[in-house]
Amino acid sequence: MPADAELREDGRSADPTRPLVMLGVMIATLTNSLDATIANVALPHMQGSLSSSPSQITWVVTSYIVAMAVATPVAGWLGGRFGIKRVLLVAIAGFTLSSMLCGIAGSVSQMVLFRLLQGLTGAAIMPLSQATVLHINPPERHQRALATWTLGNMLGPALGPVIGGYLTDQFSWRWCFFINAPLGLASVLLLWLFMRSNPPAQRRPFDVMGFAALTVAVAAFQLLLDRGPTNDWFESVETWTEALLAAGGLWVFIAHSGTALRPMFDPGLIRDRNLVVGTLVGTLIMMLMYSSLTIIPIMMQTVLGYPALTAGWVGMPRGLAVLTSIVVVGRLSRADPRALMFFGLSLQGFAFWQVTQFDLSMDMRPVLVTGVLQGLGQGMVMVPLNLMAFSTIRAELRADAASVFNLLRNVGGSIGVASMQGLVDRNRQAAHAALADHVIMSDPVVRAALPPAFSPETVNGALALNDEINRQVALIAYMDDFVVMVVVIGLVLPLILLLRPPRRARPALAEAAPGGAAAEPPRRLIGGRAA
Repeated sequence: MPADAELREDGRSADPTRPLVMLGVMIATLTNSLDATIANVALPHMQGSLSSSPSQITWVVTSYIVAMAVATPVAGWLGGRFGIKRVLLVAIAGFTLSSMLCGIAGSVSQMVLFRLLQGLTGAAIMPLSQATVLHINPPERHQRALATWTLGNMLGPALGPVIGGYLTDQFSWRWCFFINAPLGLASVLLLWLFMRSNPPAQRRPFDVMGFAALTVAVAAFQLLLDRGPTNDWFESVETWTEALLAAGGLWVFIAHSGTALRPMFDPGLIRDRNLVVGTLVGTLIMMLMYSSLTIIPIMMQTVLGYPALTAGWVGMPRGLAVLTSIVVVGRLSRADPRALMFFGLSLQGFAFWQVTQFDLSMDMRPVLVTGVLQGLGQGMVMVPLNLMAFSTIRAELRADAASVFNLLRNVGGSIGVASMQGLVDRNRQAAHAALADHVIMSDPVVRAALPPAFSPETVNGALALNDEINRQVALIAYMDDFVVMVVVIGLVLPLILLLRPPRRARPALAEAAPGGAAAEPPRRLIGGRAA
């Protein structure tokens, strides 16, 4: 293996193994992101096969989310302590093995246990693969490399429901987990053979107190968001308990991190403005992305009356628009990333505003157009955001930075889904009361406007009238959610101005040197050693 394959921050040397390492990272990222949604469509089949109740089967999803959230913060420390390659290989192998165990689970308790293991092992894949992409590529290639990485990250959730539904219908729900075996094996082989082992970046001792406090805070908060709707939110003792644990754990973590000599995360992360602002922007954007991806399919089926299969096909152009936008943006290396983000967010805001103009008599065209606009805007934001957030961070802090970045983005997605769904429920009740008050049957104008099918004089007519009111109310409630999303985008846009543009990489000195000799400074390896 050539010495040039080492993980260098500058990455200027011609490395023939880089594409193979990128391929291995892409497969791992795709497998990890695919598993976030592929099993959701198979839950009804799992329930019957594992003889579980509806409340028990939801833990198949909840256990994975909580385990991922708990283990993500420690991924950076593990990568810095034992080396990124070693930890990444163990994470992918563990994720693949636990996926196989999920596929052969014989009871719901076994399934929940194996899903916990799957989340714990897979949590390090996303942040460490992102750090690897930054390490093995020179600064001038970061935008294109991050576009490739983002492509795998975004492709998984888009394809998950389609692949999961096909495997479940044609074979068995167990193949939703067995499919990870060939993908995981290919990724492990590629990275094991071609990824250069880098020395550990630091010997920082593990912060047990900080990790314990953060684990309690993150786990309790994720449980609160996931089980809140089922428990009627703060009407239940469980929700209050989870809220107090989350607040207490966060307070202990902040107080401990501010006073400990060796906190869990390097204090240098807080001092990097691009990382802090980029993480905040990413968290808010993920709130919008996950909530819109969740709400629009539900609205199409429950309000507009689309069958589930039709709703799935209507949502596909948005995914294709995201992929197209990511590929195009990855090649715009000379464009200002802040301008791309500003335009992409503005495009999403325009699309969200168009959703607020929906009505029950429209055809499918507005749904398709707004979906494509959202996808194009989303792709224009994600790649520059990743580039800007990590453009000024020191190489030895990238693993820690990626852990924090991915953790808070995932938490933001959970907050977005829970808050927007809660807002829909609250607005639906308020809109129903307001709309029903205007249906006064003693008013001759109202009686004349109602068609015979909605006549309250008959039982069927009264039921039909109530159903129509509920449809109108639901559409109003969903549109109110998108008004809030437009406001959030308006608040995010000024934050982009706080980001510092990445430094332009200097041209190679080899071209100017006599005889073509490379007159460049010593290369710096991961861990601070000179090449």
